[in-house]
Amino acid sequence: MTRRLLTGQFWGDAIERMVRASASSALATIGTGTIGILDIAWPAVGSIAAGAAAVSLLMSIVAGTTGDPATAGFTTAAGGTR
Repeated sequence: MTRRLLTGQFWGDAIERMVRASASSALATIGTGTIGILDIAWPAVGSIAAGAAAVSLLMSIVAGTTGDPATAGFTTAAGGTR
């Protein structure tokens, strides 16, 4: 398992997933009903986005033990195409 988590492609995939999860949860937290940027509860948005990033990282680490050992994906078949 340790070697799988040491590849650059794995960490690139994991970071991409973390950023996407964080941004998605931040946008969902802000919502569409907010009128002004000063009306947003930024500490709450940051906390939820950071939590989503942490969960995403943990899921990527677990995924690193299955599928293609070089990536952070669950569904990537070993030796298959992406």
